[in-house]
Amino acid sequence: MTRLFNDPARFTDDMITGFAAAHPEHVRAVPGGVVRARPTPAGKVAVLTGGGSGHYPAFCGVVGPGFADGSVIGDVFTSPSAARARSVAEAAEAGGGVLFLFGNYAGDVMNFGLAARQLTGDGIPAHCFAVTDDIASAPADQTARRRGIAGGFVVFKTASAAAEEGAPLEDVIRVAEHTNARTRTLGVAFDGCTLPGGETPLFTVPEGRLGLGLGIHGEPGVSEDALGTAEELARTLVTGLLADRPVDAGDGGRVAVVLNGLGATKYEELYVLWGAVVRLLDDAGLTPVRPEVGELVTSLDMAGCSLTLTWLDDELERLWRAPADTPAFRRGALTEPPAGTTADTTAADTAVRNAEAPRRRDRAAAASGAAAEAAEVAVHALRAARDVLHRDAEALGRLDAVAGDGDHGRGMCKGVDAALAAAEKAHAERLAPAAVLTAAGDAWAAEAGGTSGALWGAALRALGAVLPADRAPGREDLASAAMEALTAVTSLGGAEVGDKTLVDALAPFATAFAMRLRAGAPVAEAYASATAEARTAAENTATLRPRLGRARPLADRSVGTPDPGATSLAAVLTAVANLPTTTGSDAV
Repeated sequence: MTRLFNDPARFTDDMITGFAAAHPEHVRAVPGGVVRARPTPAGKVAVLTGGGSGHYPAFCGVVGPGFADGSVIGDVFTSPSAARARSVAEAAEAGGGVLFLFGNYAGDVMNFGLAARQLTGDGIPAHCFAVTDDIASAPADQTARRRGIAGGFVVFKTASAAAEEGAPLEDVIRVAEHTNARTRTLGVAFDGCTLPGGETPLFTVPEGRLGLGLGIHGEPGVSEDALGTAEELARTLVTGLLADRPVDAGDGGRVAVVLNGLGATKYEELYVLWGAVVRLLDDAGLTPVRPEVGELVTSLDMAGCSLTLTWLDDELERLWRAPADTPAFRRGALTEPPAGTTADTTAADTAVRNAEAPRRRDRAAAASGAAAEAAEVAVHALRAARDVLHRDAEALGRLDAVAGDGDHGRGMCKGVDAALAAAEKAHAERLAPAAVLTAAGDAWAAEAGGTSGALWGAALRALGAVLPADRAPGREDLASAAMEALTAVTSLGGAEVGDKTLVDALAPFATAFAMRLRAGAPVAEAYASATAEARTAAENTATLRPRLGRARPLADRSVGTPDPGATSLAAVLTAVANLPTTTGSDAV
């Protein structure tokens, strides 16, 4: 289990502080993560790795010359927020554009995508690429739905090497896409991992068994099998990967190979396994090129390992072999940066570019009249949400651990705490309801990260966008606000009713609330009735199989357990319904 921590909620922040202090020659800490100690050379593409912490040396351990220019770091197993991604990108970019590289998880896709759109709108070309190497998480004809696990290391390395050579953003993206298309990974778990402050692992594997097709966020394998010898495991891994080889790879060839430990499997064990793997690769006519055996993409203290094969061509082999110097990965010898590219001048150039880039500003209108009362209702509602989410945090975490990473309760608490603090500050400044809810939404998304953080942030912002600044909201205002929140969530996350997400509770609530208001029902009555529908819908998600998110590869395991996102939303709606001032005056 994870034993060394102070406050579990600050585990990642404390880790970043220590990491930067241990490697000052390679990295410096910035809000949201780390960047190279020596700023990115002018005109170079800034390649940024990113994702939740708990995977060291991925992602921050590969920041340095020849590899990444920076890393965006989220809480343990939680996608960093768009605000964090934007912050690190602005610190690392040097005029050549930004490429975010991460695994294919809904929260990462959502938050890095938001950051890339914001940066592009600010005049900084930015692009995202999600790695999809895990063959266990989706069939061969659905590779776009696969998770990104240890194969991301190879994708990160080749794309970073292309950028180091001076390739433009379009070519760096092409290299990432090409590497990913030729990369396959299969992993196994022998036992689960434990979150900082947690008393039990996120999952367990019976003695003498293994979980085949694990995730790297504490997700168990998609199936179980007997734990045999190292030779038998090597055959399982190699056979599985060869059966899924890229269509243009041919029968033999040269391959980059990563035999990766997940955190608690000893190096000696990995070398025993490697001896069997290399014999099987030779039998298959494959020649390993600079193989890596060790811990490169971990999952806290998980016992397990994974095998990655990337079928190389001449370009990819050159980039895979290229030198790099980072805290956790060193290869070859690097040449010195060009004369005149100093830290001071590059930092100054970046500061000028950032200062010149247009920045969006939300206009924070002051509340007047009854609108001030509506803003106060919003603050009371967030206090009620805080109380119920803290009360239910452990239960929500247990729901999430059934087929996910177990962090939903913790993430919701972090998000609502930040949202409430921002809303209270905005209300103290007598801002209008829209500004109060916008501040709350931005804070929730920035601090919580992950899928739920981004979705709750979008919902709160959309909710406030249609509320008036000079009067109490009327029935149509409230009906429109509910539907706008639903639209914002579905547009951002892409989920539909039946996908087993919070949309399964939000859609019936918003639809029923708006319908009853437009039919003339009193506000409190409409809200209470719609909340009851949301609770029922959340409970009914237990019968569904997830079609999106981290739980999708473990869909069968999820059946019988309600969705944690829908459950937490229903709990918040219920807590708000019990407030005496839930929806403002019924005189509208």
